[in-house]
Parts: sequence; C-alpha cells; structure tokens
Amino acid sequence: MKNLDNYGIVINPLTTEKAVKLMETENKLLFRVHLKSKKPEIKKAVEELFKVKVVKVSTFHTPRGEKRAYVKLSNENPAIDIATQLGLM
Repeated sequence: MKNLDNYGIVINPLTTEKAVKLMETENKLLFRVHLKSKKPEIKKAVEELFKVKVVKVSTFHTPRGEKRAYVKLSNENPAIDIATQLGLM
C-alpha cells in the first residue's frame, strides 16, 4: 500500500439515496476505496484531498467485491458543501 497516492486510495465518491441522507443527517460522505486500504490511510487521504477534518472512518465490503468507506466529517466541514464542490449535488 505504500506506493498508492491519495487518488489511488480514494477512488470516487458515491451518491446513492442513502449517501445523500447521511450527508444531510450525519455529516458523512461515502467513497469507493482501494480494497487493501486501511482506515488511517483513508482518513489521511480524505483530509488531504478535500482539506477537511475527519472524525471517523467506517469501511465495509460490498457483495460485488468493492470496498466502501463512510467518512464522518467534523461539524466545521459540512458534507453537503464537499459534495457540492465535487458536483455531486
């Protein structure tokens, strides 16, 4: 994992109905991430890419074999603002 940059760790943001609801209610963003990435690496990559403070990272594997991460942002960084910057909203 040492040779991956931030863009290799965080592949792309996801906007599902559930992800949009989490943005609004819990200040979380959902990303598809590299299969072998670990939570501290995901946290560091998101903080560097989007210039935000990450409070917590939760990961899970989908039945399709993808790895996804729920990233909870601190209250001073609204998830909706980041989604708007990315053109997701």
